[in-house]
Amino acid sequence: MDRSDDLTRDDLVAVAISPGVGLGLARGEQRWAIATPDPLAVLAQLTAAGAPRWVWWGRETTSLIAEAQIPIDRCWDLAVAHRLLVGGWKAPLGEVWATLHDLALDTLPQMGQLGLLDAPADQGDRDEPVMPDGHLRPEWVDGGFEQTPDRLATWAGLALEALALQERRIDAHHDPARCRSTVRSESAAELLCAEMSRSGLPVDEPAALELIADNAGPRPRSYAHEDEIRAERDAVVLAHLEPRRDVNLRNPAEVKRMLELRGLDLPDTRAWRLEQLRDTDPLVDALLTWRKAERIATTYGYHWLDEHVSGGRLRGSWSSSDGAAGRMTASAGLHNLPAVMRPIIAAEDGHLFVRADLGQIEPRVLAAVSGDRDLIEATRGDDLYSPVADRLGVEREIAKLAVLGAMYGSTTGEAAGALAGLTRNYPVAMALLDRAAESGKRTEDVFTSGGRRVRMWSDQNHDGNLDRAVSVAAARGRYARNALIQGAAAEYFKVWAITVRRRGRSLDAEIVLCLHDELLVHVPERNADDALAMVTGAVTEAAHYWSPQPDVRFVADAQIVKRWSEAK
Repeated sequence: MDRSDDLTRDDLVAVAISPGVGLGLARGEQRWAIATPDPLAVLAQLTAAGAPRWVWWGRETTSLIAEAQIPIDRCWDLAVAHRLLVGGWKAPLGEVWATLHDLALDTLPQMGQLGLLDAPADQGDRDEPVMPDGHLRPEWVDGGFEQTPDRLATWAGLALEALALQERRIDAHHDPARCRSTVRSESAAELLCAEMSRSGLPVDEPAALELIADNAGPRPRSYAHEDEIRAERDAVVLAHLEPRRDVNLRNPAEVKRMLELRGLDLPDTRAWRLEQLRDTDPLVDALLTWRKAERIATTYGYHWLDEHVSGGRLRGSWSSSDGAAGRMTASAGLHNLPAVMRPIIAAEDGHLFVRADLGQIEPRVLAAVSGDRDLIEATRGDDLYSPVADRLGVEREIAKLAVLGAMYGSTTGEAAGALAGLTRNYPVAMALLDRAAESGKRTEDVFTSGGRRVRMWSDQNHDGNLDRAVSVAAARGRYARNALIQGAAAEYFKVWAITVRRRGRSLDAEIVLCLHDELLVHVPERNADDALAMVTGAVTEAAHYWSPQPDVRFVADAQIVKRWSEAK
């Protein structure tokens, strides 16, 4: 019996999809299936008619929905919830189910696991998704649930059972309502990631080819030609050596030795350190120019263009969580594009970008999650660091370094003296960071304000070396205090992003890039001004839903550009 006609917005409905087979659905105690060759069209109709909160197992379903461009905003992704509650970034369905049922993960069954010498085990009824030992049957996890409409309905029912168990675990959280809200926003962000993976980032391909050629040389005709071009690129640097020597410029130790012979005794050859010496020696200038060209040639060159750019779009795989504190991440270089490549990111004809960047997000998040009233007061202005500097009696730049140092665990440098002033003037915020650091040092997991578990690690290799043990514990402490803030900032950013995603639909605006604290929104030129207002307005709206402290002010710098490189 089809029970789909009476779905309402208040319903929680689990769904399992198999193109060409049908749709499995579950609500409460009800389980039913719709046999149809186009289940995504049916799902789109059900979403438009009743818009319940959909529940599904994970990314496979998310990708199908994104490919069909179904505008779902309210959802619960079981794999996303698992990553939030358990920590890490892996969430295979068998592991999700086993964790919820307190089953040992080392007993997870695998496809083709039984060997010739293994004793026969009770495998139970293969038409049932759960084995006698309680684990999900691996052939069901591996796609067996897709074979028939009845199996789809059963699979949807299991998703609803898993949801109930996740809800029970969330009830044990110190703030269940907030943790639930985080799962929902993270699930919508995962759907946004699937959409960005499908649609891609607009690229001016002719400009990309020209930029690569200018920096890395012509497209190689063969591997031998590629070696020749690389040697010519190296020769420009080596020509500055007297007498000329062969140096492997890709070996930091050899580069360091080359510079020592030049009279430059440096602790390392990092770019920021060399940049300070660019104007003092033509060898350093040539080396930095070489590094830029080398990076383009090896990471963002012709191979990269051929593999990841098609139809004027750069496509990579996006994820809503990097497995640490939960920041969004992507493959294909989308999260690491150097500034020199930004001119190739160009809006399509008749379109523009709205580029927006959250301002001073980490200290504002610290104010929100700590509830420090004095720090909250500092967020009221466009520049948070100026009132902090006034309160500490130091220059603004020193105050900025001190605040960032407190969140990153840095206690050295010229801002070290201001850290004591932070503790005196903002004791609630600093105490929160200190507690996180102490938990990290003790190898205790920490939790973001939204409930994400950030796992700590223990050092099994110190061999009684007390200095090493102390050093590793200190590193955990720094990681823990930063993860607490980075994780909360990521949660706020995703609420902002999904708000823009939802509000932008009426403007034909699509998010094409989420870079740390920055959004790039592709929009028809006629709607650009409205999109700009929408994106900036969404900052306050997202804060209303996310911020534990309603008085904290969040800000963003937003502008309309044709190319990403035009953003200031």
